Amino acid sequence: MPPAPPSSSPAPKRSPNRATSRVQLPMPVLAGRMSLEEALARRRALRSFAAAPLSLADCAQLLWAAQGVTHPEGYRTTPSAGALYPLEVYLVAGAVTELPAGVYHYRPHAHELRCVLAGDLRAALAASTLGQAAIAAAPAVIVPAGVFDRTLVKYGDRGIPSVQMEAGAAAQNVALQAVSRGLGSVYIGAYDDEAVKAALGLPADHEPLCLLPVGYPALF
Repeated sequence: MPPAPPSSSPAPKRSPNRATSRVQLPMPVLAGRMSLEEALARRRALRSFAAAPLSLADCAQLLWAAQGVTHPEGYRTTPSAGALYPLEVYLVAGAVTELPAGVYHYRPHAHELRCVLAGDLRAALAASTLGQAAIAAAPAVIVPAGVFDRTLVKYGDRGIPSVQMEAGAAAQNVALQAVSRGLGSVYIGAYDDEAVKAALGLPADHEPLCLLPVGYPALF
């Protein structure tokens, strides 16, 4: 994870399979069957995933939990220093019903996805984590990325931990939302930052802050 502001290295080359399609997501559910206390008690790191795909509604709910808009003035599910919202959230879809495999950028205000790379990129992403199997096995991976300058312009270097704390809050939201839907996830922070950016075609100023593979628990 980056301890300092993003470098000025050039943006990775874009793959020729880049797409521009948009996907409107199902509206989030605002009242669930599981209490927050039960979700907290059940949350554990999950690294073994079943082969079952996620639904588009699952992905919509998880993305909303990470960074969804919850107020007419644009406030979101996670707290943000100065309400500057430096996080950009990506979905790496490999086995999601009603959604072709690809890398998608979540657009909170429209509650939609924009496809930025087509194809199953889970193996390439796993390679950037020294081959952690959970990345390749999970039907989808959520990747919060930080645009540090949005916060640094107001708070200077004190904005660095603010962005990182915001990513942690988003990751915990995803973990608890996953549990409430019978899913599981794990927080992965061991990866090569530049390799992740190259694999997912992230802009130069989008710094990956964690990887969150999500899916149904494997049955042994």
